[in-house]
Amino acid sequence: MATAVFFHAHPDDETIATGGTMAKMASEGHRVILITATAGELGEVPEGLLAPGEDLAGRRAKELAAACEILGVARHLCLGYRDSGMAGEPSNDDEGTFWRADVDEAAQALAAVLRQEEADVLCAYDENGVYGHPDHLQVHRVGLRAAEMAGTRRVFMATVNRTYFKSLAERAAEFGLELPDGEVEVDGLGVDEDRITTAVDVSGFLDDKRRAMQAHASQIAETSFFLSPPPEAFAAMWGTEWYIRVGAPGGQGVETSLLVL
Repeated sequence: MATAVFFHAHPDDETIATGGTMAKMASEGHRVILITATAGELGEVPEGLLAPGEDLAGRRAKELAAACEILGVARHLCLGYRDSGMAGEPSNDDEGTFWRADVDEAAQALAAVLRQEEADVLCAYDENGVYGHPDHLQVHRVGLRAAEMAGTRRVFMATVNRTYFKSLAERAAEFGLELPDGEVEVDGLGVDEDRITTAVDVSGFLDDKRRAMQAHASQIAETSFFLSPPPEAFAAMWGTEWYIRVGAPGGQGVETSLLVL
């Protein structure tokens, strides 16, 4: 059995980007490790959701623990950096944020876990952090550097198939999918299909993915675009998770697993 380490920026990123893959690998008996860079303390939260005296970081830690149990995560660690906030916000420059972290220093901490776990696979994000969030960009840099340090050979960048989602947006009515304000901007999301090397069918694990999303209630409301679509639309949106394998020729899309089959 293999060990796969998934490196994410904040709690809930693991479920949205790679939750189906994690659940699938765990169900097959593989060891799934999750490392988050931050506690996500700057996430948006609906008014009145937190209990008196409850802070968002603490709430998100509980939500993440619940999601990890659903997805079959064997071990979770947080690198302990501060959430940097969205791109362009003053918080990007705060001391201790992940965005400001020394890449080699952060990578050393991640590499130590890769060595300890004898990881067969590391998953980070694509060069644009999937959608440009500062902490996601840093996950890409730190993740790939850590793999070099630890000698981890199979390295994947989680991404979104932009070509597919453009087509899905055009066919939204077929799936009973109501788009926010009638459209979804996908030009800055993920990569074009010709860069995808790996497409993992997670349609058999959509219930796990949905329940893990629901566990992150402070960030993903039942009425959100993530959870509100009807079953056919939900499956169309979330039934495949896409990756770019570092060093592999793009555009083939023939790989269906993060492991050597």
